[in-house]
Order: sequence, then C-alpha cells, then structure tokens
Amino acid sequence: MGSIRDLLPIVLVIGFFQLVVLQQPIPNFGQILLGFFLVVLGLTFFIQGLEMGLFPIGETMAYAFAKKGSVFWLLAFAFALGFGTTVAEPALIAVAAEAATVAASGGMIESTEAAMSSYADGLRLTVALSVGFAIVVGVLRILKGWPIQYIIIGGYIGVVVMTAFAPKEIIGIAYDSGGVTTSTITVPLVTALGVGLASSIRGRNPMTDGFGLIAFASLTPMIFVMAYGMIV
Repeated sequence: MGSIRDLLPIVLVIGFFQLVVLQQPIPNFGQILLGFFLVVLGLTFFIQGLEMGLFPIGETMAYAFAKKGSVFWLLAFAFALGFGTTVAEPALIAVAAEAATVAASGGMIESTEAAMSSYADGLRLTVALSVGFAIVVGVLRILKGWPIQYIIIGGYIGVVVMTAFAPKEIIGIAYDSGGVTTSTITVPLVTALGVGLASSIRGRNPMTDGFGLIAFASLTPMIFVMAYGMIV
C-alpha cells in the first residue's frame, strides 16, 4: 500500500494529461496496468531490501571501523565504497553509453565499438573516482566536525569557474553525472555510512553530521568530468 501511495501522483499526472489535455485513450492499457503492478512489486521489494540489508550493513561497518580506531582503514573503506557503488550504478552505465554514442555521431571520437567503449569506460571510472574522493572528504568532515556549507559553497564556485573553461560538449554530461551517481545503489549505502559513523563518534549528531555525503557525491563528478573533458 505504501508503494501504491508513492506512485499514485505519477499515475494521476499521466492520466490527467492523457485523458483531459490530449483527450486520447491510454494505449496498450492492459500492458501498462501490468507494468504498473510490476513497478509496485519491485519498489516494495526494493524498499524492504534497503531496510533489511543495505542500511544495517552500512551502519554496522561504519560503527565497526569507528571502534577499530584506524583512520586509514576507515578512509580506505569510504573510498572503496564510493568507487564500487558508483561503478555498479545502472543510471551511470546508461548515461555513459549514451554519451559515447552521441560523441561518436558528433565526430568527437572515432565511430568504432572500441572507441565508444573506451570513452564510456573512461567516463564511468572518472565519475567513480570522483565519488570515492567525495566520500573520503565527507568522512573527514564527520571526523573533524567541519561545517558542510563552506565545503559545498567552495565546490560549486569551482564548478562555475571550470564551466567557463571546459569544452562545451562535456558540460551537460558533467552536470548530469552529478545526478546519475546518486541513485539506486549509491544512496542507501553512503547514507548508512554517514549516519552510522556519526552515531558511533562521541560529540557528533547523526542529524547534523551524519547526512551530507550525498551532496559531496553529487558535486565532485561535475568537477572531475569537466577536468576529464579538458584533458581527454
């Protein structure tokens, strides 16, 4: 019922514009109804899986690393978590493949399978490295108690400055990369890491210190991808 409630606004919007504005019957209604049922089912299992698996394991590992007292291994885990979850992010894989296709059709790279694969892989690895770096910075912020707003403001100033110098063909991809990285796989584990770490360190508040890692993960890909475009 919770999944149906969450999806209901989308259904109402589509139904209104299809029936009232376009004044056309919904095509393939039976197929769409079946698809809606599968989406509800998938969303239900996904949310249940987050609550049962990803959130607990992220918080447990963050707590264990904090108790271990080794900053090096905590930062290594933070980088590996950010890098690994981003490389596996389905949205990033799709955007990187589409960017490679468009780059080939626009003459930016050779129109061969090898060139497009290399371009897409390079883009994915660049974004994954940027997210790994972002999570490290976010964990350091939690450990040191740095104010998040100054880091975010400084980062976006860097984005604006780089936008003036980056190739125009890469700017849109760079901006989109910041959004597609924070999706299905990355967000639950990274959020759990931040909340678990802030909860296990004395003097840190999970509400004020535990959140914010996703903001870093959205910011750094824009900088790294524009740098990738300027270099490559």
